[in-house]
Amino acid sequence: MLSAIVLAALIQSAPASEDIFILSEPAPLHGTVLTPVDARAAAIIVPGSGPTNRDGVAPVVGLRAAPYRMLAEALAERGVATLRIDKRGIGASAAAMPDQSNLRFEHYVSDVRDWAAELAARTGRDCVWIIGHSEGGLVALEAAAGNDAVCGLVLISTPGRRPGVALREQLEAGLPAGDLRDAAMQMVESLENGQTAAAPPALNALFHESVQPYLISYLARDPARLIADYDQPTLIVHGETDLQVVEADANGLSAAQPGAARVDIPGMNHVMKVAPADRAGNIAVYADPDAPLAEGLADAVAAFILEN
Repeated sequence: MLSAIVLAALIQSAPASEDIFILSEPAPLHGTVLTPVDARAAAIIVPGSGPTNRDGVAPVVGLRAAPYRMLAEALAERGVATLRIDKRGIGASAAAMPDQSNLRFEHYVSDVRDWAAELAARTGRDCVWIIGHSEGGLVALEAAAGNDAVCGLVLISTPGRRPGVALREQLEAGLPAGDLRDAAMQMVESLENGQTAAAPPALNALFHESVQPYLISYLARDPARLIADYDQPTLIVHGETDLQVVEADANGLSAAQPGAARVDIPGMNHVMKVAPADRAGNIAVYADPDAPLAEGLADAVAAFILEN
């Protein structure tokens, strides 16, 4: 049994967790700040695509790995405070997006800019870092552009090619050759051209009419141009067993911005966990909240932030 003195010391050294919100229309946005006693820097963790909440959980699609919560906890142990957020329309921020058809990529960018200003004010810092995961890395790149409240970027599993390239690759991998795949490719082409289209029923989950305006705004992004235009400290993190954002993406980012640092994490998949390279074993980790973060990830991110 722990003595009262030891217990008090543990409590005093534990990071403080606080749920916060910022005002937004039509409803507030919510997040959680995790602050270690010896915080030397602060960062926002920006979620990737889909219905992913502040912890990195999306039960509706079988994602239970909670990588954002685990990364926040690991960074707190290394002296970095974090803010992890529920995106507009997700989790406690659900009421901030009453009509999905009105959502655009620009909304996420504006929201992260507001969160950066809030976190800087709360922590009394001139600037904070943005850690963007997957699609959240593209949000981070735009939110940081010309923004004095942002010290720099950590881009984890972030696309380095236009989104349509990766989307086509995923459709080719997931759909057998034939009419359905051809229809999916035609949908992507229409959306890239800024035009909505009627999706076949079998593709409705991906190309529902309510999400097409958002997809049009997302597919218009050019990661290479965004990172080439950004000249503040940037770390590119690539997972060597990532099946969704592949080495070609990390290479594209590195080529576009030679000044960016880069680290490749052995055995890390798309949800930042230790995972095998085979597809079945890799995807199984998405549903495992107990799977550990990939070794070296938190060390690399914390070291970069604290040294720049």
